[in-house]
Amino acid sequence: MLSPRIRAHGRAFAHIAEFHPELTALRRDLHAHPEIGFEEHYTARRVVEALKVCGVDEVHTGIGRTGVVAVIHGRQRTSGRMIGLRADMDALPMTEHNDFAWKSSRPGMMHGCGHDGHTAMLVGAARYLAETRQFDGTAVLIFQPGEEGFAGAKAMIEDGLFERFPVQSVYAMHNWPQMKPGTVGINPGPMMAAADRITIEVSGKGGHGAHPYLTVDPVLVSAHIITAVQSIVSRNVRAIDSAVISLCSMQAGDPGAFSVVPGKATLVGTVRTFNPDIQSLVERRLAEVCSGVAMGLGATAHVQYDRVYPATINSAPEARFAADVAQRLLGHEHVVRDMEPSMGAEDFSFMLQVKPGAYLRLGQGGEGSCMLHNSRYDFNDEVLPLGAALHAGLIEQGMPLSGATD
Repeated sequence: MLSPRIRAHGRAFAHIAEFHPELTALRRDLHAHPEIGFEEHYTARRVVEALKVCGVDEVHTGIGRTGVVAVIHGRQRTSGRMIGLRADMDALPMTEHNDFAWKSSRPGMMHGCGHDGHTAMLVGAARYLAETRQFDGTAVLIFQPGEEGFAGAKAMIEDGLFERFPVQSVYAMHNWPQMKPGTVGINPGPMMAAADRITIEVSGKGGHGAHPYLTVDPVLVSAHIITAVQSIVSRNVRAIDSAVISLCSMQAGDPGAFSVVPGKATLVGTVRTFNPDIQSLVERRLAEVCSGVAMGLGATAHVQYDRVYPATINSAPEARFAADVAQRLLGHEHVVRDMEPSMGAEDFSFMLQVKPGAYLRLGQGGEGSCMLHNSRYDFNDEVLPLGAALHAGLIEQGMPLSGATD
């Protein structure tokens, strides 16, 4: 049963709600069988099986290694329009600590970010669109592998995704536990930050811990670097801009060798930004600060800066359109059009660098809900029909039949 908290309008929502139990069963099966990036073989098979039962026109597999694409033609195809919808399929390399019947059956793997729910929602949209075909054009449903650090979107693009399926725009949504079920958030600009990986190698001179004056201690140098790099954001980046530098790991020496000063230390962390100019500034200043601090203490430091995911930037017309679709489904009071960006990252950004489109957040929790990437997280099945109906609305309203009404 759908909660009375979710009040959605239109035939798509009512139609999809009729097979809510089937979507829930699929979602829970995927949750019980999580697979990490580019290993989504079971997941892809289940998606293909479901799509064929839905009656889609075409199913393409192996795109970007384990990606799946479904094609559904509308009742009319006079517009020549083609719109893409994307859902990510992969899980996380983490141990689940839930105890319900559909908990992960695979040690060290868990659907801790809700990609099982995203996949099920897009399957739900596929079934509805194939059964009704109330649109003029072609819907392209993209089931993407490897979002969690594997750049699966980039892999699909490099494998010819948009050459084979030349969509005019593309949309994705992600569940958001900090928003209540029955709400949607979006904005016409940045939604997620760029995610960069930094590795700082500090080289000194090892020796005896009782005689540190004979060494160049890379642990001490690293400590000064950890403190110094925080000045980059506070003293180089304008307060109205956004940047985060987090050094999250330090490796040096042997824990069993308590009196040995090591010769090297390694720091690993991440940088998050929205603006490419700020991203370049941080990259440059990191090299300068780390080298300068190390040199001042008699050591050397080398910074490797890897740009992993670009920022996820919605194109304004598509963001406004998506918000209008959500508003028609939920009512204006349940759509946040100026959603605060997150410093998290998302590889849908690669698709938005090639095609105009928008990334939405779908509320599924509210106060006290378990956040993403938590070992006790679980997707809220209550919102499955809503997410599927929102996907369907993007297709039907983006490629309307002549004289169509909701």
